Amino acid sequence: MQRQRGRVRVLAPLGLAALMMGLGGAQAQTPAWPAKPVRLVVGFAAGGPTDVVARGFAEQAGRGLGQPVVVDNRPGANTIIAAEAVASASDGHTLLMAATNHTMIPALYSARIKFDAVRSFKPVCRIASAPTVLVVGPALAVKSLGEFVERAKATPLGITYATPGIGSSVHFASELFARQAGVKLTHVPYKGAAPAVADVLSGQVDASFATLGSVLPLIKSGQLTALALAHPQRSPQLPGVPTFAEAGFKDYAADAWYGLLAPASTPESVMALLQREARAYATSTTGGDKLRSLGMEPQVQCGEAFARDVARETALWTQMAQQLKLKVD
Repeated sequence: MQRQRGRVRVLAPLGLAALMMGLGGAQAQTPAWPAKPVRLVVGFAAGGPTDVVARGFAEQAGRGLGQPVVVDNRPGANTIIAAEAVASASDGHTLLMAATNHTMIPALYSARIKFDAVRSFKPVCRIASAPTVLVVGPALAVKSLGEFVERAKATPLGITYATPGIGSSVHFASELFARQAGVKLTHVPYKGAAPAVADVLSGQVDASFATLGSVLPLIKSGQLTALALAHPQRSPQLPGVPTFAEAGFKDYAADAWYGLLAPASTPESVMALLQREARAYATSTTGGDKLRSLGMEPQVQCGEAFARDVARETALWTQMAQQLKLKVD
């Protein structure tokens, strides 16, 4: 018995040493992330609002993660090219800076896309939002949202509105309001926001449901009149412009959001690191000031809450596209 006990005492340290070696080996098999530079894909050209958000986040995340975060602009096909590149990425170091139109892709291009806008991604965080604002040019002499709706009801299809194109986020936002207000408007699509706003300014088109950043200087200069803002509260940039809720349309919501998505295979440990950096950027003084100067507001929403919103919006726009018979396939 004495001999056996001695043997146990000798084997126990040896077993513990083996266990520790095994744990060390397991830890060695799980390298720290990121192990190399991270690629952040943007489906728009450089200089636009999504690109600006991406570059601000990339600078913050590069410092926080200890590896460069490189912005890769891949515009085209209404951001399908960029989303597809991220959905199919297998290197573990590729991310997507998406915008509202990501949830509209299935509504318009279901036969063309090779990914699922919801299931192929893990939403990391919404970082910022840009309110939609209804603006009118000199051709439409109305000063309030109430007057706008009255005029639209009195002359069905008589009021024209400009958008950056069929199926754009502005197009969906416009049709959503028309349905809630019970009015019929005439859609005038353009190939981009700049020519759309230019024709509202010149009086060729009456109005536009534009993102605030794209028209803020024109509102401040008095060239365009802002009737209402689709946001929970008034913008500090335009304190005199009421929200749609204040003007009688409490259920109208049409913010443009900008947020970070990762491939569906991304581990939760990596998601936690990305969420940390997204929060750090949006809540920093530098990041917040930059976003506000462009007509955006920092708005952090991460994990499951963001994922639910992405799924809800995708279903909403798909239903609306079916009702409007919109298809770009």
